[in-house]
Order: sequence, then structure tokens, then C-alpha cells
Amino acid sequence: MTDKKTKETAEAPSFENSLEKLEQLVNTIENGELSLDDSLKLFEEGIQLTRSCQTALSNAEQRIKILTENNTLESLDNDPTL
Repeated sequence: MTDKKTKETAEAPSFENSLEKLEQLVNTIENGELSLDDSLKLFEEGIQLTRSCQTALSNAEQRIKILTENNTLESLDNDPTL
């Protein structure tokens, strides 16, 4: 039987999870109690999370654009280009 946590870590984190983690990183860095090295590591992780969130938002925007242009509500879940 597959553990839910194991399955979640194997998949890319959701937009919401990435955003929550990014907010935590920002709060930790802004706290100012980390060393420069630790702050840089968290900053790098934050950049990766930001890129992941931007990609998710761009994909969602593209799906919305396609749906509204075609005036259709067909599911795009099976579209490999998105």
C-alpha cells in the first residue's frame, strides 16, 4: 500500500503548497536570525518555488484563454500541450 506522503513527494508540489512554502521562506529570511549562507540557501529555494508558481500560473492562464476563445467548457486535462 502506498503511503500518501510518499506519493506527494514523488509528484511536483501543488501551486498552493509551493506558495505556502514560499511564504514560510520569506518570513524566515525576514526574521533576520539566519546566517548569510543559510539565507542564500533559502533564497535559492525561494527562486525555484517562484519559478514553479509562475509556470503553474502561466499554464492556468493558457487554459483559461483557450477555453474562453473557443467558447467551450471542454476539459483540457488530456491535452498534452498544456
